[in-house]
Amino acid sequence: MAMRPPVPVPTLSRRAKLVVGAIAVLLVLFTAIGTLTNVYVDYLWFDETGFTEIFWTELQTRALLFAVAGVATGGVVATAIHLAYRHRPTFRPMSLEQQNLERYRQSLEPRRGLVLTAVAVVLGLFAGFTAQGSWETWLSFRNSTNFGQTDPEFGIDLSFFVFDYPFYRLALGFGFAIVVLALIGSLLTHYVFGGLRLQTPGQKLTAAARVQLSVLLGLFVALKAVAYWLDRYGLVYSDRGEVFTGASYTDVNALLVPKTILMFVAAVCAVAFFANIVVRNFLLPAAALVLLLLSSLVIGVAYPAIVQQFVVKPSANEKEAPYIKRAIASTRDAYDLSDITYVDYAHQATGNEVDTAAALAELRNDTQTIPNARLLDPNVLADTFTARQQIRNVYGFPKKLDIDRYTIGGKTRDYVVAVRELNSEGLSENQDTWINRHTVYTHGNGFVAAPANEVVSLAGQEGGEPKFTTRDLPPVGDIKITQPRIYYGELIQQGGQDVYSVVGAPQGGAKREFDQPEGGSDVGQISNTYDGKGGVSVGSFFRQLTFAIYYRERNFLLSNSVNDASKVLYVRDPRDRVEKAAPFLQVDGDPYPAVVDGRVTWILDGYTTSDSYPYALQMQLGEAATDALTGTGTTALPDKTFNYIRNSVKATVDAYDGTVTLYAWDERDPVLKTFMKAFPGVVQPKSKMTDELQGHMRYPEDLFKVQRDVLTRYHVDEPSTFYEGSDRWQIPNDPTQDTNSDQPPYYILAQRPGDERASFQLTSALNAFERDNLSAFITASSDPASYGQIEVLRLPGNTPFRGPKQVQQSFNTNDNVASDLTLFRNSAAQPVFGNLLTLPIGGNGLLYVQPLYVEGRTENSFPLLRKVLVNYGDRVGYADTLSDALDQVFGAGAGQGATDSGAEPTKPSDGTATPTTESASPTTPAPGGSASPSNPDMDAAVRNLNKALSDLSAAQRSGNFEAQGKALADLQAAVKAYQTAQQSGGAAKPTG
Repeated sequence: MAMRPPVPVPTLSRRAKLVVGAIAVLLVLFTAIGTLTNVYVDYLWFDETGFTEIFWTELQTRALLFAVAGVATGGVVATAIHLAYRHRPTFRPMSLEQQNLERYRQSLEPRRGLVLTAVAVVLGLFAGFTAQGSWETWLSFRNSTNFGQTDPEFGIDLSFFVFDYPFYRLALGFGFAIVVLALIGSLLTHYVFGGLRLQTPGQKLTAAARVQLSVLLGLFVALKAVAYWLDRYGLVYSDRGEVFTGASYTDVNALLVPKTILMFVAAVCAVAFFANIVVRNFLLPAAALVLLLLSSLVIGVAYPAIVQQFVVKPSANEKEAPYIKRAIASTRDAYDLSDITYVDYAHQATGNEVDTAAALAELRNDTQTIPNARLLDPNVLADTFTARQQIRNVYGFPKKLDIDRYTIGGKTRDYVVAVRELNSEGLSENQDTWINRHTVYTHGNGFVAAPANEVVSLAGQEGGEPKFTTRDLPPVGDIKITQPRIYYGELIQQGGQDVYSVVGAPQGGAKREFDQPEGGSDVGQISNTYDGKGGVSVGSFFRQLTFAIYYRERNFLLSNSVNDASKVLYVRDPRDRVEKAAPFLQVDGDPYPAVVDGRVTWILDGYTTSDSYPYALQMQLGEAATDALTGTGTTALPDKTFNYIRNSVKATVDAYDGTVTLYAWDERDPVLKTFMKAFPGVVQPKSKMTDELQGHMRYPEDLFKVQRDVLTRYHVDEPSTFYEGSDRWQIPNDPTQDTNSDQPPYYILAQRPGDERASFQLTSALNAFERDNLSAFITASSDPASYGQIEVLRLPGNTPFRGPKQVQQSFNTNDNVASDLTLFRNSAAQPVFGNLLTLPIGGNGLLYVQPLYVEGRTENSFPLLRKVLVNYGDRVGYADTLSDALDQVFGAGAGQGATDSGAEPTKPSDGTATPTTESASPTTPAPGGSASPSNPDMDAAVRNLNKALSDLSAAQRSGNFEAQGKALADLQAAVKAYQTAQQSGGAAKPTG
């Protein structure tokens, strides 16, 4: 048979080669410049914040893993291909197969060096990029810290599973990948160059090919033996037990020993392949391989399945009992739930009987919980804060406000707090230029706080709004602030991207930055120049060029606003700063501001996590920490698998200069200790925290949500009860929303049963599984003296206590409530239910309290508190004030504590709120609704206004549109008369 002519190889002209070369060089150059610029800007940020240890350690670790994995993968595969080519047969038998392959050999032969180099580089880069992402795994392995606890099955310290095992698995995975790639490369090379002849008569393998393939197959099987050895330890993550995680009866009794046997069988098989180098017969390794496959199927698959099906399943509750006990104990340890106080809370009357006498006695004696009952919902009042305290359009407040406590005048109260941040997305069209966005509107200003249990009503206003005790610009109030400027916050972004600012000016230079309005003027302003230590200097041309490339912004080089004294502030979101400074932490999704030593400080919680804690329940972090409010002013955590978590770090970010400080909060955590070894000096000891700062620490919400989810199953002690699921709990849905999302936990200042005083705590109700009845009430203390103590009030399972959804239904179906909801829900307004709080009252029961707001539907409307709802047992209270609602439930005098505490607006004898202003104290009118001295015009105006409001309410209830029109006209005339009388003096207020 005649040989086919060689296939001509296409070539490029000289000009084409030059063009292609120039394009390639430019691409490489631009890529290199962009990459180096990004790395350099990153370094400047770490240098400015003092976290260069993080930068260099991470960079060096990534580079090391990249180099090792890249060189190992590319080098071994290239070596295997080179050896296969080098030992190709000189002469190949003539056959159709070989003739077809000849064209490929002729194409590869002139450029075999280039092809080999390309294969090595591509595989090396791919392996390197994959390996460098596991830098935390390597650092954890290298710096591992003992847990001081041993595994009950293997008797080794838990650090082996958390730190060592993941690295061994990582290394083994790369070993398998390298051997498989080398095997594939060798097979292809031997096939193309004649060492492997599939369709050619005679010998199928040359001696060189047989030796090389035997070695590679032997290495593969040897790695399989190592995998079997690691599989023994991997049983601690088994899910064969179905209802629990960890080694089950079948794993321990029917799989642990077979794994050991298979390890030895695989080792023998590997020896057989290596022996084939000398024996020159594939029968021996083939027989060994068949033995390994049969053994793995019989003792590794079939035998455990038989034991599981015929031994375990018929009596699983008994067989799995000791292993379930392990899982319960390990899961509690992993989620920091081993030291929980359970209180059997069985004193509340049930059914239709309410022991009002006992409850009334508790209420009269209560001086801690009811006076601090929170009427302001931080999840509702963002628009109210904006309407009353925004001051200028460039400022803003987050969608979700925060709760914190302050001790003023010796009395501790919880406050709804927020900072008046720069809202970059709120700039008007004419303000949205580069100069304005990046050099003029650079920061927010001020801290706003309102007691959470107090509201005020302004003159002519129907409903209560927050009483801002810290407010305005410059800030005034009872919380003293020495540095109110906010250069770092949650709202300084555009389209989800960080907005940088260029600040600073030469000494004596013009002040460019808008700071605050001047006095009461709507036009004038006070300017400022940033003098904080934060920011990266861009005084040199090289720095300006660097940031011009980084942000693709020529104004860094052309604008006069960038000068020798300029700094760039970037990475300005507090959460982003902490995540960048401590990449080994998961950061809680809800940073909150506090005034510490006169400065506004962002406080964040950092979690150390692991997915390798033995016998512990595996969860998805993002899913477990999600509730009805996630994404509304909070950030969702990543949906990563984990089974160990600790709130090991508290972080602070100074709102003025951006200083990031990390404190070791849980100094016993082995995971934190491990990373502190890897990054020495990055995390400060807890002793460095001031008492004032510690007083603002809150138990973190995301951790609490994870823990309450775990507790729904793992609160039981008996394995049989756990297996049956007969005492399982469930997180209730948020009753104030139409979605099926979990009810968020709430911060309250309340007194736990048995405690002597109120404590700031995070709370949540828990229902019976797939029922709306309440089963438990969980609290986590945030007080420095008892921080982290979790207490669970367990309700008796034989009586149906109302859960949040049932209480909400009882509110909605109450005649008075339903009537008002119909009235409030119209084309001009809508009702908004606030958070449904569960408050323990001594040892006598749980009291539900919920504020009801009304919000207009027009632009810039904001919610006002109109009513307070109370539930105890089967009784519902519904009134303008908490004290009146309590009186309705328990009888006259029950709400005295709420009234005496100042938790309500000051009110006259007719039950209406007294008109006040934010700058004046409430005035208590004399009986009859007017203040002294009397004003006849005012009194007449009030009477007309009250009558018009009453007529309008009656007309809306009856649906009489003609009467509504007349009432509205009367109301408009009465309002004008009231305003005229008000200008001439008087303080009476309409009662409607």
